[in-house]
Amino acid sequence: MVPGLYERLIDADLAEALAASDLRVVSGRVDTADVPHVLTTHLAARIESALNDARGKERLELANRLLAILDASALHESREDNSEKMPSQGSPDQLLSLWPAHFDRAPGRPEIPLADVALLTNGPQDPGLAAELIKEMASADRVDLLGSFIKWTGVRTLLPGLEALARRGVPIRVLTTTYIGATDRKALDKLVDIGAQVRVNYFSASTKLHAKAWIFHRDSGYSTAYIGSSNLSRSAMTDGVEWNVRVSQVATPHVMSKFAANFDSYWSSPDFEPYDPPNDAERLEAALAGARGLSGPSVTTSTVTALAVRPYPHQQLMLDDLEAEREGGRHANLLVAATGTGKTVVAALDYVRLIDRLNDAGRRVLPRLLFVAHRKEILRQALRTYRDVLHDGSFGELFVDGQRPTDGDHVFASVQSLRDVEVFEPDRFDVVVIDEFHHAHAASYRKVLSYLHPKELLGLTATPERGDGVSVADAFFGGRIASELRLWDALDADLLVPFHYFGIADGTDLRRLTFRRGNYDQAQLSALYLADQSRAAKIVENTHKYVSDVGHMKALGFCVTVEHARFMAAFFTASGIPALALDGSSSREERAAGLATLRSGEVNAIFAVDLFNEGLDIPDIDTIIMARPTQSATIFLQQLGRGLRRTPTKAVLTVLDFVGHQHADFRFDVKLRALTGLGRRKLRKAVEAGFPFLPAGCYIELDRVTQKEVLDNLAQTVKLNATQLIHDINVHAGDTRPYTLRSYLHDADRPLADIYAGSTMVTVRGRKIPRAWQALASLAFDGGETIGEASVVELDLLRRIRAFTHVNDRPRIAAYRSILRELAIAETAAEAKEALASLGDQAAYAPMLYFSLWPTGEPAQMATKLWEAARSRIFRSELEQVLEVREEVLRTVARPLSGRFAAVPILSHGRYTREELLAGFGVGTMDDEKPGNVREGVKYVRHLEVDILLVTLRKSEADYSPTTLYRDYAISPTLFHWESQSTTGENSPTGQRYIHHESRGNGVVLFVREAKTGEMGTEPYTCLGTARYVGHRGSKPMAIEWELGRPMPAHMLGSAKLVS
Repeated sequence: MVPGLYERLIDADLAEALAASDLRVVSGRVDTADVPHVLTTHLAARIESALNDARGKERLELANRLLAILDASALHESREDNSEKMPSQGSPDQLLSLWPAHFDRAPGRPEIPLADVALLTNGPQDPGLAAELIKEMASADRVDLLGSFIKWTGVRTLLPGLEALARRGVPIRVLTTTYIGATDRKALDKLVDIGAQVRVNYFSASTKLHAKAWIFHRDSGYSTAYIGSSNLSRSAMTDGVEWNVRVSQVATPHVMSKFAANFDSYWSSPDFEPYDPPNDAERLEAALAGARGLSGPSVTTSTVTALAVRPYPHQQLMLDDLEAEREGGRHANLLVAATGTGKTVVAALDYVRLIDRLNDAGRRVLPRLLFVAHRKEILRQALRTYRDVLHDGSFGELFVDGQRPTDGDHVFASVQSLRDVEVFEPDRFDVVVIDEFHHAHAASYRKVLSYLHPKELLGLTATPERGDGVSVADAFFGGRIASELRLWDALDADLLVPFHYFGIADGTDLRRLTFRRGNYDQAQLSALYLADQSRAAKIVENTHKYVSDVGHMKALGFCVTVEHARFMAAFFTASGIPALALDGSSSREERAAGLATLRSGEVNAIFAVDLFNEGLDIPDIDTIIMARPTQSATIFLQQLGRGLRRTPTKAVLTVLDFVGHQHADFRFDVKLRALTGLGRRKLRKAVEAGFPFLPAGCYIELDRVTQKEVLDNLAQTVKLNATQLIHDINVHAGDTRPYTLRSYLHDADRPLADIYAGSTMVTVRGRKIPRAWQALASLAFDGGETIGEASVVELDLLRRIRAFTHVNDRPRIAAYRSILRELAIAETAAEAKEALASLGDQAAYAPMLYFSLWPTGEPAQMATKLWEAARSRIFRSELEQVLEVREEVLRTVARPLSGRFAAVPILSHGRYTREELLAGFGVGTMDDEKPGNVREGVKYVRHLEVDILLVTLRKSEADYSPTTLYRDYAISPTLFHWESQSTTGENSPTGQRYIHHESRGNGVVLFVREAKTGEMGTEPYTCLGTARYVGHRGSKPMAIEWELGRPMPAHMLGSAKLVS
């Protein structure tokens, strides 16, 4: 046992340990009134530990035995050895502290018992917060403070306790911000002076941290924390009206775990920068003054900032996507993201990556660059960004307004200056970046694009569609967008204003209107709306209901036709809400005048038809009125995006979506998935629960009628049964033959899960068939003749195809294709075995392919079974079509594992089933265990001396489970917190192997998945690569911190981290 404060009952085992200890023991009798509570806390911990160690029905059996004891009052039955764990009469003793014998006395205790929870309100019956904090400090082994601002008066109040911590050498960590400029520099300087580590978030305009909390870590296990409204100021500490909750490791372990995990995540975040007064005081003063709206002291700046430019998470996602596109051989790429999200920073960081890609080994010559924009201000800002990223104040030259480049190697040019682009050779530039690429249809841009032949072309735009709806993605990039910033990523990054979305039933019946390829007949829809005054009245009524001040509202409404827009504008105006209509036929002068009246407040709403009109981009828009149904996710997000621009006066975007009884083929899931970022499997549950998990500040509300309409629609369209799928395939295929899986998914806007999710065998027209593309297509096109000719073995192979729907790296796709192609040529099983051996490095993938099809198969049968599979034309065709679909959507840059695992056919950032990854490490071929029989979350592969750790982040199927969420999580892109099995102690052979794996030559490879199940059933794992032991806390289980050899992919970091 370690020195510290305790509140632990002394039973026989503890009494024996205390007798053998050389520490001074302080104990005390539990008050009679507190005995039930203290005993309950003690027993609860023991029971939970026993239940954690038990498995399956053993847990219920143990619970039932305990209940039987309680029900039968069996406490009075005698024990055979006549010994008792606790005295049966009177009050038990309680250990209060343990301290080295040379201590004069134990430190004071807080007024609130260490195991208790309390609410402090600075009331007359409450202990003072400052006094309690000082007493908590007296026995703490580590202290963490999180405060949005820190005042000198607060530090001064707590100085005795803080200085006592410093004298004892207790580590103190402090996180704060420049929020509203309230922090006192003197307070931070003093904290640093007494030995605290202080980190500051300087981005006051976007920081979301308003938390105030302390945590007092105690090695004895009796840690405590204070969470509430009190910043570190005098009034908050003493007489302010503040509410603070005191929690404890004993009573609320999961709250404490969440606190500690979140603090560590913030501490490791690059957003919080170490504060060192001699070097950073001037910067801090300037940031605080700026946050207060004042001009701070002058700060000398050089041509290039000294700070490293690092990507935000949403920018890292875009960089990863661009790298994946180039890995796939695509060197003309389009990046789509809203204005203000840092597209130019992404382009500059991408250029840095290209330096190594475009240079020969050992050389580092800057690739020749042309950056094109249409305004001088944009070019200047872009040049500054590239210089900052490259740390080179002389990088680049402007080519604009008469300024001409001298070297011409790194040019930032206006499109007007490139009228004579022929002054450059066509292949002069390695990299060409064109900002606002939606202008590319203009003749001036087309001339540049057709003349130059760069190695890499990157287009940047917020709106890929031009005024007539034609997309530059289709015209210049083969219809492919390399990376598009997702709405929820932008909201999480605090780049856009939050939305409040209201789905409101409007009472109209659209079920009999013509509906083709995701759209209603415009004339029919417009005629219906124009004839319905009551619908327009309902829109006005709900605008008043949901908008806080209609008189100051700046709304944009989307309508079906020009007539409908004019009708809505006239109706709003007649109802006392000034409005006007604009559309593509309006003259430039009319549009400019109309937009000016909205900005000035002369009108409160503009109703429009033409979504793609750039003139409708008004940042001040605070209300969106969707007066027409929209199924397209692209159009819906474009509509929404018109109001998501941040302004100093806009707190939220109000979205009013008026919903009728939709046609049977209308799909609500398309736009709801775009709005929420939820997968199809979770969408129905979210609708039923009222969308509880959304980005901070966002809200979705569907009225009762709309909720039922949406749920009924989701039930019909989200997950089609086999009969519905066959009909849908027929409808979309028309006369096209052959009709491929890829074509259907594209035409129907469906994911792969719609084909393969659910039961692997389905009954259609009285026949049992595999739920697979070939079987469904056969019934759609030839009455089932093709699938009817398949053998039993082939049908079983088709059932296993879903085991390949996650494959996300090109080496594996190529290997699986090669294996089947070579084996298909073989005439005999013996030739098949030789063919496998001749495949070289790709032969290592054969066990992965084999155990994916037969998880518990015999290794000796591998060549024969794979040969039989390869000879099946229907199986090979099915797998090839799935791999074709997966190859098209690859967004992963997979890399070989480091060190001695480089030859293993498992790649970091690749996704694998359990059977596949275990087979890749030789399980099933190099030992006697079959991959399909391994069920544990850890596996030590002895012949490779490697620990494989399989982690499920969300262990409970519930959306939120506070008891399991904080065991395994990402602290940063390269640090991962992992909790071992509950039986693994730090001194056990396994625990020691983890701790000393590097010195012993053992390896650790980490695999992570978000949940146990997903849309396709059992979820695959993402390989995070090799890991190195950093440190641990606790035992049975051990909480280990691993350092990854390669930063985890940005999309996985978003799922694995605890803080946004």
